[in-house]
Amino acid sequence: MQRIVPNLWFDHTAAEAADFYLTVFPDARVLATAHYPAEGLPDFQKQLAGEVLTVEFEIGGTRFVAINAGPEFPINPSISFMLNFDRSRDPGARDHLDAVWRKLAAGGTILMPLASYDFSPHYGWVQDRYGVSWQLILSDAEGEPRPFVLPSLLFGGPAQNRAAEALEYYSQVFPDSRVGVVARYPEPVGPATTDALMFADVQLLGEWIAVMDSGVPQDFTFSPGVSLSVACSDQAEIDSYWARLSAVPEAEQCGWCKDRFGVSWQVVPADMAELMKLPGAYQ
Repeated sequence: MQRIVPNLWFDHTAAEAADFYLTVFPDARVLATAHYPAEGLPDFQKQLAGEVLTVEFEIGGTRFVAINAGPEFPINPSISFMLNFDRSRDPGARDHLDAVWRKLAAGGTILMPLASYDFSPHYGWVQDRYGVSWQLILSDAEGEPRPFVLPSLLFGGPAQNRAAEALEYYSQVFPDSRVGVVARYPEPVGPATTDALMFADVQLLGEWIAVMDSGVPQDFTFSPGVSLSVACSDQAEIDSYWARLSAVPEAEQCGWCKDRFGVSWQVVPADMAELMKLPGAYQ
């Protein structure tokens, strides 16, 4: 069971976005779709009555949840998704990378051109037509392989140069965590100091997550546009993660909280989908 799940906030386009990802990724599939109640919604949600509430879908074995809501929280590149095209496991990795890149870039914005870089012979960063950011990288696995999809936290703006602190913090928050690769900047680059992390990854509750400090100034930072939900087995576990993750009291609402870096988390029961089927559950 995947216990940390990325949640994407869409402005009335969640179902459309999920359908788009099914055309981009050959192995993508929709797992479940939930709808808003037809009546009894608060005033600010009445226009969503009966519409899609969430779409749970899967890419490369990684589950996502698309949240269908309003314009409150636009997605930005502070949390992106690294797509690992591994030549040691897929002889056609480069061609497959190029095919996915073309589809994601259509109608989107290229943040780093698809090209050769010091860290990869073929890499690009693109924000798709729905605002979701993807880093496509051609690699050869050395040692333990990584999953195809790797959520990646970019520390910039007010969170600049705090990736190392976050790596240590998340390793303490989640039991049995495991730090993987750690690469620091060899020299200052833009706002990144030599103490900053060029790239690092950590396994939390069995899921790999990357952290990195930005090498260029950023005018954005973490927001609820992309949040990470943590599936908990019981109330004691919910309380434990809530106490460790929530650092911004004014951001606490309905299981949502923000940590000390501004990253949004949802601390929820593992059987949330079943609980939502009970009478009156939405209210």
